Amino acid sequence: MAFVYVPVNMQHFAHLEGILRTDDGQVSGDRYGLPRCVKSSETPAPHQEKDRTRLATVTTTFCQQMYRGFGPAVLVLHTQHNCVLTRCSVTMKPSKMIGGDYSLELNNIFHTGQVEPASCFQRLFGSVQTGLILKDITLEVRAGEVMAILGSKGSGKRALLEVIARRSKGLSRGQILLDGRPLTQAMFNQCCAYVGHRADLVPSLSVQQTLHYAANLSIGSQVSGYVKDSRVRQVLADLALSQVARHSVEALTEGEYRRLVIGTQLVKDPVLLLLDEPTAGLDPLTTYLVVSMVSSHAKRRGRAVILTMEKPRSDVFPFLERVAYLCLGDLVYAGPTRMMLDYFRAVGFPCPEMENPLMYYLCLSTVDRRSRERFVESNAQIVALVEKFKMEGAPYRKSSAMSVLLGSPPNDHQPNSHPYPYSAQGSSTTQIGMTLYQRQFASTFGCSWQALFYLSARLIAMPIAFLFVWIFFHDIKDYQTTFMSRSGLLLTCITTTYLTSIFTTAYTFAPHRTRYYQENQDGTYNGPLFLISYFTFSLPLAFLTVFGSSAILYHLMKFEDWTELSLFAAVLLSCYLFAEQLVVAVMAISRNPYNTSVFCIYIVSVMIVLGSGMLRSYRGMSEWLSWVTYATQTRYAGAYLTAQAFDSRQQYNGLPQSAEQNCSIPAAEPFVCRYPDGASYVNERYPATVADPQINLVASFVFPVAAAVFNILLYVAPLPSYIKAKFRE
Repeated sequence: MAFVYVPVNMQHFAHLEGILRTDDGQVSGDRYGLPRCVKSSETPAPHQEKDRTRLATVTTTFCQQMYRGFGPAVLVLHTQHNCVLTRCSVTMKPSKMIGGDYSLELNNIFHTGQVEPASCFQRLFGSVQTGLILKDITLEVRAGEVMAILGSKGSGKRALLEVIARRSKGLSRGQILLDGRPLTQAMFNQCCAYVGHRADLVPSLSVQQTLHYAANLSIGSQVSGYVKDSRVRQVLADLALSQVARHSVEALTEGEYRRLVIGTQLVKDPVLLLLDEPTAGLDPLTTYLVVSMVSSHAKRRGRAVILTMEKPRSDVFPFLERVAYLCLGDLVYAGPTRMMLDYFRAVGFPCPEMENPLMYYLCLSTVDRRSRERFVESNAQIVALVEKFKMEGAPYRKSSAMSVLLGSPPNDHQPNSHPYPYSAQGSSTTQIGMTLYQRQFASTFGCSWQALFYLSARLIAMPIAFLFVWIFFHDIKDYQTTFMSRSGLLLTCITTTYLTSIFTTAYTFAPHRTRYYQENQDGTYNGPLFLISYFTFSLPLAFLTVFGSSAILYHLMKFEDWTELSLFAAVLLSCYLFAEQLVVAVMAISRNPYNTSVFCIYIVSVMIVLGSGMLRSYRGMSEWLSWVTYATQTRYAGAYLTAQAFDSRQQYNGLPQSAEQNCSIPAAEPFVCRYPDGASYVNERYPATVADPQINLVASFVFPVAAAVFNILLYVAPLPSYIKAKFRE
């Protein structure tokens, strides 16, 4: 059978993974309409000569489509005697290559950072107490190996991962090399991945959708969709998530959720994977599954994995090629797991029989704080172990277990049989923006209960609220009291619009905002792109819900045509959008949706009381307070809606006080029959300069537009690290 074969030579070129392989490891061309190759012993018939030309053309297109995601390449079609095609090879430019037997090396790493909790003001003004967290850390992990960093709380495990990932806050010095080259922030984001102790996924998406959008965000548009989908299916199978692929994220167990979080990074196939406490809080079986799956991925794909653990179990011992013990930033041991027992036996600390060696030596590397005497004794013992390893641990730190046994240097780099990471291609801005939009759409129009809640909040909540408003105000009579009643109706419409927008945005924007902060750490996309995609998705839904809600009040507001209804809805839309932007701004620093909603309601309440003119007339307001109202949107929205509802309306001319008392008779009291027409009511509430409808309509939309620009700048500006940390920890 004819096949397309990708040769392997990773000393100079990146290997391209055969994604269409048959059971025997070959890539079938027959499945894609490619003619069969003629056996070498056969004489080609005339029709087979035509097949030769057709096959070369079709196969060239086939190879280009399958491997177009791997950068500048040279396509070579290899032929043999009497055979149309034997294989298709694609070689790449060696500018970004990582060797097959690559390694991560840490040489003399020191790191200074915060050592004690600090208040908000201390962090803001830089008066945080700092100290040395990592002290002369030197270690190595090679491709295909899993290294566990063990230590008690405060030992520096997370700080070490953040230093490797170039995310640490504070002063660091030392050398970090990946395949012999300095590991920069850009290089880490391109080729490596970091899975934090906590990661928040969008709860209304399914497992498969979560991985699909993670692949589209991290894998460049040059990689074909088939390759991305194949990678997603592979990750689902590797992490035992295929059975729950269509389940929503909110319905997953803790173990499934943790594996999915790891999968969002594995989907881009990083050459180095950092895992911060991936088994914390998991039951023994799930812990075993997570570590075994990570180890299987490392060996099969030839990737390096570093994970931290606080309570290692004995059953994960076979999956760890290397282990490092930290105590208060010092390195007690770092080297092959199999040689750990021999090393500690040689220095006088053999592991008792039937003991978990990982846990035994972790206890040995932990300071005992139960009493002063035990603290002094254990601390002196650990100091001695640290000094001992500095003097005798060099062969263990940066060589394989076999090299230690034989006393020989590490082997030279072997030819690599593992592909270059998909994420190295990078995604275009257009692709990321479209993916963010599609993720917003899928999370709102999905089949989960959470998606139903999001959809109801965006499209149904405000119409239902306006239906209750109609029920409450539908029997308003045309008497003198109608001026106050209809003014209350307008006030209720504005307030309901603000409140609905606040609660809807707070609870629908929160999961995407938190996900943005975590993905922004990976360098996937920036704040402006995230906000633009969110606004693009949100605006049509806001338009639908506001205009649908306004239509409920068409007859109640006595509109003469649909133009008046459209202008009424447009002003309410400006209020809805401004409240949405207000919530987005506050949620840049506030994690909790409820607290954000309460804070925004306070702000809106002040705006309504001061600026709307419906609760307090401008003519009775002090001058300085009147100037303050210029900074409120309600000043313009309230004035426009009031003028639209009352000014130049014939039905409000000469309204009676009641069914028994007519205001047109001379004996009518001035206080009782206060408003001869609608214009008199408007003039009493608003000065002539305030009631200009054109200015008010334009000014109402200036506020949400200005707030959107402010938010884009806010999400560009570097916020204090302790604020962003609340979205990750």
